[in-house]
Amino acid sequence: MNTVNQLKLQTILASGLIALALPSSVRAQDASLMINLDTVEIESESNEILKQDGYVAVQDRIGTKVDTPIVEIPQAITVITQDQIEDQEPRNLNEALTYTASANPYNFGFDTRYDAFRLRGFNAYYNGIFRDGLRQYNAPTALYKAEPYGLEGITILKGPASSLYGVSGPGGIVNLVTKRPKDVPFHEIELVYGEDDRYQANFDASGPANDTGTILYRVTGVARDADTWLDGYSDDKLYLAPALTFQPTGDTSLTILSEISRSVTGGTAAFYNPSFGVVSDLYNGDPAYNDFTQEQGRIGYEFEHRFNEFLTVRQNLRYSHVDADLEYSGHYDAGGGNLARYWGHYQEDVSNFVVDNMAQFTFDTGPVAHTAVAGLDYTWADYDAYRALGYVSVDAIRNADLAYDGGQVTSQTGVYLHDQMEWNDFTLFLSGRYDWVDTTSTATDYSETEQQDEAFSGRVGLSYRTQWGIIPYANYSSSFSPNIGLVYDDVTTTATRTANPTIAEQIEVGVKYEIPDTNAVLSAAYFNIDQQDGAVFDTSTGINKQVQLDLNSEGVEFEAQASFENGFSLIASYTHMKMTIEKGAAGTTGNELSGVPNDIVSLWGHYEFQPDSTLAGLGLGAGVRYAGTSFGDDFNTIENEDRYFVDASLSYDFGKVNPDWQNVKLQVNAKNLLDVQKAVCTSGYCYRDEGRKVIGSLRYRF
Repeated sequence: MNTVNQLKLQTILASGLIALALPSSVRAQDASLMINLDTVEIESESNEILKQDGYVAVQDRIGTKVDTPIVEIPQAITVITQDQIEDQEPRNLNEALTYTASANPYNFGFDTRYDAFRLRGFNAYYNGIFRDGLRQYNAPTALYKAEPYGLEGITILKGPASSLYGVSGPGGIVNLVTKRPKDVPFHEIELVYGEDDRYQANFDASGPANDTGTILYRVTGVARDADTWLDGYSDDKLYLAPALTFQPTGDTSLTILSEISRSVTGGTAAFYNPSFGVVSDLYNGDPAYNDFTQEQGRIGYEFEHRFNEFLTVRQNLRYSHVDADLEYSGHYDAGGGNLARYWGHYQEDVSNFVVDNMAQFTFDTGPVAHTAVAGLDYTWADYDAYRALGYVSVDAIRNADLAYDGGQVTSQTGVYLHDQMEWNDFTLFLSGRYDWVDTTSTATDYSETEQQDEAFSGRVGLSYRTQWGIIPYANYSSSFSPNIGLVYDDVTTTATRTANPTIAEQIEVGVKYEIPDTNAVLSAAYFNIDQQDGAVFDTSTGINKQVQLDLNSEGVEFEAQASFENGFSLIASYTHMKMTIEKGAAGTTGNELSGVPNDIVSLWGHYEFQPDSTLAGLGLGAGVRYAGTSFGDDFNTIENEDRYFVDASLSYDFGKVNPDWQNVKLQVNAKNLLDVQKAVCTSGYCYRDEGRKVIGSLRYRF
């Protein structure tokens, strides 16, 4: 961004800050005008797939593939709503998840290269991220990056979900809900400025494209030029997401969703570790060679037709592609107490096609009401990787030829059946699915290995709605995820075998409380998950060797979401859990898995002063996040300290007191306000947290 544009943006934000600082008497102008002001609230969310009210989600499809009240789904579900996203201004998906029970995005310190997090202790970023109900297939490095501004909500389904969604992890899935066309005009322009020369412009436009309202459109875009606190580590992005809905009748609709984006972040986020479990202040990145460029695109559609009250059919389809080009570097001990540098170049591309065909049947059998879904889905994915490593210079690695580093082609076919039955105040869920997965892996010498896996996954859930709004529930569910390649049962030998699929089973018991006549939901759950044959890398011999281990995750979680009529909204969560290695490498069995805190707590509150207040238009938000102690390695010889972070927000809606400035809002968000920076280790390697960051935005809706 050139100097002129930077000065313009700074001037606009400064003008907004001056206006915010004016005395309340000047802002209010005339008290009678303030009280009688007819304010029009323009909401960003479409409420098509995910229906929400403030911080509270009312209805969604992710748990059942049909529209269902969330409190009646007999499984733990957390929804990050549009209002929460707007109030907290997350820069990436990891930040968006920081106030969610059982979600842990704290393992790798500061690293914006990937959306990397855990759910209920299990890694979820390779096979646990879905978009609009379809899996995002992630390769080892070419992982899809979510843009929070392009989302109108995030749904987190806790625990195994393979009975409906096929290959996925034991901890659950995160479903990203894309912004969809609205049936009323909506336009938004937002300018963002923050520390480290962060300049960003967002726009969002939607509404009817014709007079009859049968065609709706939406176009969302982001342009960002930004540095970070790490030398030579940028955070730039160009993002454009057009969407179109065609609805010729009330029974038929076709929505096309697409995206094209290009991001450039730093290629190295790590600090030098001089010894096992120790991190220094020496940043590994080389400012002259530190770009991670990723280009990604997707296009697909959601089709729905309702034949009658009995039958509705849907088809969701998407093709996507990612090109990743990674420049990275690091230090190593060259002997005699001297450090030397190495440089690496890694390229990877992945293509993915997925289609989900389903039929929904609504019928009664005597006093029992059924909503059933039968479906067939198919996924195809293909990735290839190329690598070069050098110890001479930046120029040498830039001119080096890249050698083939392996690839993989996967095809998955799944058939599933789900029936949710309602009788009096009972709701019973029965879900079953069978998957066939064929994989062809190509080694660095271009030799190929074929592998076939298949498995059944199921779910049984029961809930009961009492007259007081309390809904106890229980469920059993399972998951299935194939693993590729060979594994070692004993890393001290050369004997290998074909990896077994990872399977898991969960028992969950919980209660949800929908407080009567109040927009608030409380929930609590106990979960116990057994995973068999989880694939990880063992580094005890100095060489990465893939092994399989069994894990158990047991814990309790509590959550609350509320948005009250007095302008106060609240999110609270607490998770206590223990992740035990049931079978692992020698010396680790019975230990706790590294990087899994026993306690995670978060609390966020936001208050908007009401129109009858002298501070009308002012919004205040504050939150605290706490990650308890954990082990930094599976031998449990390294212990991570507990960490806490304080966040805050300050906003002012000028339209609350002046109709000429309606829907103009200034907002400032601070992350880690107390500037807490600690080291955290996972699997024996240690990382560093980012310090305090402040971001300001000026938004206009019309």
